[in-house]
Amino acid sequence: MHAGLRITAFAAALAATFGTAYGVGKGVDPVVDDPAPARHESHSEASAAPEGGDGHGGHETKPAGGLQISEGGYTLDLRTPGVTAGKRSDLSFVIRDDDGRAVTAYRREHDKELHLIVASRDLGTYRHLHPTRAADGTWSIPVELPRAGGYRVFADFTPAKKDAENLTLGADLAAAGPYEPQQLPAPNTTAEVHGYEVRLDGVLRPGKERELKLEVSRGGRPVTDLQPYLGAYGHLVALRSGDLAYLHVHPNGEPGDGRTKPGPEISFTATAPSSGTYRLFLDFKHEGEVHTAEFTVRAGVTATASETPGHEDGTAEHGH
Repeated sequence: MHAGLRITAFAAALAATFGTAYGVGKGVDPVVDDPAPARHESHSEASAAPEGGDGHGGHETKPAGGLQISEGGYTLDLRTPGVTAGKRSDLSFVIRDDDGRAVTAYRREHDKELHLIVASRDLGTYRHLHPTRAADGTWSIPVELPRAGGYRVFADFTPAKKDAENLTLGADLAAAGPYEPQQLPAPNTTAEVHGYEVRLDGVLRPGKERELKLEVSRGGRPVTDLQPYLGAYGHLVALRSGDLAYLHVHPNGEPGDGRTKPGPEISFTATAPSSGTYRLFLDFKHEGEVHTAEFTVRAGVTATASETPGHEDGTAEHGH
């Protein structure tokens, strides 16, 4: 099936199933200020606009990740277009090539063949999951989403085909139930999660590489014995508010390289795809448990009165 037909069929099915749940327009149509991008550049660097330019207002010179369902000859075929909020459901999907065949061979990156991110449109709910793949290429994992509304599903992978590049494909998912919009949390440089405090030092700049340092402590003491998670001491995902453009970065250094310490500081290099407001989600592992620290940051824009704290904490989850 061509990508265009697949998208049309998906939208029709979604409207029929969830049209009365919470307002289909919010769940089906991406809130996109940018023109549709052409292709994703790399795994660790999303699109870039010149610093000081309009960026998120429509002048990206390179595409951001996760905004397309098809790219580079591959398509994300989401077989679960909708779930019910608060109920456990099986989420399944297939990655298809240009011939419509399910992809069954992937290159392992960061200990996994594929990374699955599920985030609500208001960025109040975040899930970093690792589904299992059947022999026929079908990926599946149980998921329980806490609130009704629109979600975006991101599949981050690299096909095993020679010279294949990393791709991040995105598709819409709806959670049925009473819908209550949530406000984006205000910008912050300190996050608390499960007794840990994580401090963010550094800024995102449109079109400019910048170092982001995140320091982990607990009870006022630096955590110096972080454990490897997905082949690193930290895993960072950034999503742009509005269209949920996806920026996936990794630390500077890795466990066992002779120079990277297991905390308290984790260093990343990141480039914002454009001006705008972003949510950063840092996964780190300590004493056998994975935790997620969440931040709101702005790149090349000033604060707006409408962006104030409003969503409940503790909505991040991991799948292993």
